[in-house]
Amino acid sequence: MSEPNAMNASDASAKRLSILILADDCNPEWPSLPIVGYKYALALSKFARVVVATHLRNRENIEKAAPQGIEFVYLDNEYIAAPLYKLATKLRGGTEVAWSTNMIMQYLPYLAFEREAWKHFRKELKAGGFDIVHRITPMTPTLPSYIAGKVRCPFVIGPLNGNLPWPKEFRGEQKRERERLRGLRNAAKHLPYAKGTYRHAALVLAGFEHTMSELRPLAPGRVVNFPEIGYDPAIFHADRAAPAFSGPGPYRFLFAGRLVPYKLPEVAVRAFAGQGALARHRLHIVGDGPEMARLREIVAAEGLEEVVHFEGRRSQAELAEMMRDFDGFVFPSIRELGAGVVIEAMACGMTAIVADYGAPGHLAGKGRGVTVPIRPFDDYVEGYRAALTACVEDPAAAAALAVAGQRYAQDLYPWAVKAQETMIYYRDLLAGQPVRDRGDYD
Repeated sequence: MSEPNAMNASDASAKRLSILILADDCNPEWPSLPIVGYKYALALSKFARVVVATHLRNRENIEKAAPQGIEFVYLDNEYIAAPLYKLATKLRGGTEVAWSTNMIMQYLPYLAFEREAWKHFRKELKAGGFDIVHRITPMTPTLPSYIAGKVRCPFVIGPLNGNLPWPKEFRGEQKRERERLRGLRNAAKHLPYAKGTYRHAALVLAGFEHTMSELRPLAPGRVVNFPEIGYDPAIFHADRAAPAFSGPGPYRFLFAGRLVPYKLPEVAVRAFAGQGALARHRLHIVGDGPEMARLREIVAAEGLEEVVHFEGRRSQAELAEMMRDFDGFVFPSIRELGAGVVIEAMACGMTAIVADYGAPGHLAGKGRGVTVPIRPFDDYVEGYRAALTACVEDPAAAAALAVAGQRYAQDLYPWAVKAQETMIYYRDLLAGQPVRDRGDYD
């Protein structure tokens, strides 16, 4: 390393960095992407000066939370976002399904959001007021950045997630999800600003291999493995060394998530049909959504009223309490990009029983949980039935998997750990070091 670079490295490590975060989705009370954006930005603020540019819709809940040591700037692009949101909702028939349609309709509003950010921060950026600009939400690779090619400091994008194909065995669920426009996804690469986003990015954080494989050709040598998911140990933690089941009472399984077709809560329910070895055990379903009516009909038709219990929506704190008190986490979702709920369950000491596909299969693989191969529907149900039966018949083996999963979650996924890992990447960039994939998340 040359002497100037050594001086840069010393300077970068000595001073407190100033980071501009672009986080259109950033809200402490909204699940999924918004709370991930908020928690990640808040964790970074413990290690650097952080200014978050976010949408005006998040202001009320952020100010209610009153976070300290972090600055928020609220941007208004409603002149285009509001009418396109109304149109997207009409085309989707609501807000629960047709995710690809939603992404297509966000293209212009998101560019407008970053344009407002550029107008607000342009003078400070040109004056060198920030060391890094980091876009953390949205997390889809299909929405480009207006700012990426304009800033002089390193531009970081991600964690990004996407590019997970629908399993061919579940085209029916794809139809019920109204994903007819998914075939247009590749067209996003040819939209204005798309190629420039990755050409100008100094670092691309990508969640899992299904996303990394798409992004490597767009940003050669600058893509690293960095899942977007994380958890708050103050909420999701385990006060037990292993799942609670010790017999002779029922082994209690838990499903948590939106009740939509691709998450396949029906598979979890039908695994208990016909009673058998699972007859005296229990399945509790947390969540709500368009599949609720179908699930209740299946429970009634199969005579499972004493076995399957619907818990409705729960807060994060309530869900965490249930996770600490239950044994196995059942999550048959067949197109899960991030699966933060799986890591939360693992952190609470549950045995994860998940699809061997996408993010869940990665998280629970390598002896950290039970992975069930994707198969045609009836075979998939049978695979889950066998996996759940194995848990109740050999709880010690299931407990050992839970311990391994809990250790993996605790070592890598608390938000503070994710923020520290990000700071290493920041400082390497500012010191002129080549991008190195640390490989921690295998």
